[in-house]
Amino acid sequence: MSEKYHYNTITAALPYANGPLHIGHLGGVYIPTDIYVRYLRRKEKDVIFICGSDEHGVPITLRSKKECISTQEVVDKYHSIIKECLEKFNISFDHFSRTSSSIHHKTVSSFFKELYHKDLIIEEESKQFYDEKEGQFLADRYILGVCPYCKNTKAFGDQCERCGIYLSPNELISPRSALSGISPILKETFHWFLPLPNYEAFLKQCISKKFWKTNVYSQYKSWIEGGLKPRSITRDLNWGIPVPIKEIENKVLYVWFDAPIGYISSTIEWAINNKKNWKIFWKNKCTSLINFIGKDNIVFHCIIFPVMLIAHGDYILPRNIHANEFLNLENKKISTSRNWAVWLHAYLEEFPNQQDVLRYILITKMPENKDNNFNWKDFQIQNNSELVGILGNFIHRTLILTKKFFFGIVPSPSTLREKDRKVIKTLQLIPDNIGSLIENYHFKQALNEFMKIARMGNKYISEEAPWKRHKHDYMRTKTILYISLQISGMLTQLSGPFLPRTSERMMKMLRIKALPWKLLKKKNYSYLMIH
Repeated sequence: MSEKYHYNTITAALPYANGPLHIGHLGGVYIPTDIYVRYLRRKEKDVIFICGSDEHGVPITLRSKKECISTQEVVDKYHSIIKECLEKFNISFDHFSRTSSSIHHKTVSSFFKELYHKDLIIEEESKQFYDEKEGQFLADRYILGVCPYCKNTKAFGDQCERCGIYLSPNELISPRSALSGISPILKETFHWFLPLPNYEAFLKQCISKKFWKTNVYSQYKSWIEGGLKPRSITRDLNWGIPVPIKEIENKVLYVWFDAPIGYISSTIEWAINNKKNWKIFWKNKCTSLINFIGKDNIVFHCIIFPVMLIAHGDYILPRNIHANEFLNLENKKISTSRNWAVWLHAYLEEFPNQQDVLRYILITKMPENKDNNFNWKDFQIQNNSELVGILGNFIHRTLILTKKFFFGIVPSPSTLREKDRKVIKTLQLIPDNIGSLIENYHFKQALNEFMKIARMGNKYISEEAPWKRHKHDYMRTKTILYISLQISGMLTQLSGPFLPRTSERMMKMLRIKALPWKLLKKKNYSYLMIH
């Protein structure tokens, strides 16, 4: 991690407030971001972790029609559900806002007007699909049709969710309105566009392949090489942030112009609440901006949002954009429309106080480089054999034996043997090893290295068998449990970014506090009082 960055702005993709979250969201975006941020804090970095619910766009209005409630009632309902679930899974945001807030509306309107008055956006007339029965223009998500690539009959006007390819409404075969089901007509309208072609050369120059994952860079490169086209940043809708120009009615800012500014407005809101200067996190060259997103948001964060920031002129650009692939459920694609998902609020009800179990499983299944699969059989096996059988078993045996033989007080070791010195050496190296993996976004491998320490502990205590030695080799028993407690202390410290609730419980048992990461390899747990 470069030391030239004094501040760290970490954002997680804004979840749409049109429904609850599922394990794909949690494992793909929010857990990896949380691991990274918790690690940065333990490194004593100046970091802010920002998110909020995305409350504009067509998915909100579609949900409103489906549930027969107002759009405001929809976003209020799902903002609350989403926020509560993420809190219960210990996603440690510094601030979780919402794009319906007055601060966000003000920030987005100001951003648009800055570009408008500098003539950095263009107004153009165009023909767009119009539903004569409903009497309104159709946003991309209001248009369904046949995908020209995979022949999916339910592709949207902006993307086919089966093959993942981005589309324009004109590319759909046999387009129909999602509102009325009729074939829409093309009708003249006008909108404002972000002139993406003007920024092609700059994007090629300023975006570095060095820091990006292959999936992110490949998609970005494909768009650039295919030639960028002007992108509309307004829509003919009545739900969203109104275009802030006098005499303009029934036009709102496109959700993908509006939503990423939510990172900025959420930071501003946090700064006001905490009497901080938000600008150091967005307008300081010594700040590292990293976006954690879903695979389906890559283009917007790699091209559209950076162009918006470049055009405005005052903001830093993302140093890295991290996106995982998709997580499947029982070898089938997770589908909200088919209700094929593990919903977070339902999991919390079904498995109370088992948040870290799901966190652990989702890290091991994290789709870092390719789509991965979650299934309940693995969930049960991994919980029983790994979390309980390896990590829990080692900690339990160590603490029980320490209480039994030494009244819960860490014994002083006698002469260390080669095996003991090897364990201590491993413990000294592991914080830097795991830290390096987290810094390079290898979260699954980092957790695997953590579990290797627990396996090492189990192997050590099983081979040394202090319960057999206690009566005839008291001094060796002291050394064995001393070494076992050093392993326990290290596991407790290292578990924080991955399993925060588990880490807190272990710290209470060992009566220790979380230490800065740099001190872990030097720590000697000789003063523990087990309870």
